Amino acid sequence: MLKLYEKMDDKGSKRVEIVIDIEDIKNNNEKVLREIYTKYYYYSEQFILTNSGTSEDAKDIYQEAFIVFWRNVQLGNFQQQHAKSIGAYLLQVVKNKWIDILRKNKNHPMTTLVYDLPDISGTYMDTEEEKYMELVKKHYMELGEPCKTLLEKFYFKKESMQKIAQHFSWTVGSAKNNKYRCLQKLREKIKQNMR
Repeated sequence: MLKLYEKMDDKGSKRVEIVIDIEDIKNNNEKVLREIYTKYYYYSEQFILTNSGTSEDAKDIYQEAFIVFWRNVQLGNFQQQHAKSIGAYLLQVVKNKWIDILRKNKNHPMTTLVYDLPDISGTYMDTEEEKYMELVKKHYMELGEPCKTLLEKFYFKKESMQKIAQHFSWTVGSAKNNKYRCLQKLREKIKQNMR
């Protein structure tokens, strides 16, 4: 179900908000998917253009990010916390994919990289999102070894599973299994804290 609401922002300007039922995405509702795709494309393109990319790069990266988002919804790996979750998630995937490309292609300087995307909803982070991020940080810091190091190497340092496996003297399969277990451990701690 796609609903449009007109709201007044703090400055008295009208703003249209879209409310999306995640089930519509799971059921491949074409109208909803098209609306999401077009709503957030501009912000992704601006990020890539600002950071040494072209319009073609923006199209390619955004399509990949949208497929990641869609697949994670289908698999139940995307949990919508509030209306801004979809846009924030898509833009984060775009940002990560583009940073990976810039790292691989050393001809482009990374000094112009912009880390803060324009806020699409009027506020940077609402209270619920801030609380959730604090929970994630808290429980990540409480993870024991090797989980903390493994997740840091994979998600923050963007190291390959092969490199991580070598670091811990594991097989690649063991590294993948351990990463999954560590993520599950982190998710469980967060869920327990949210109850």
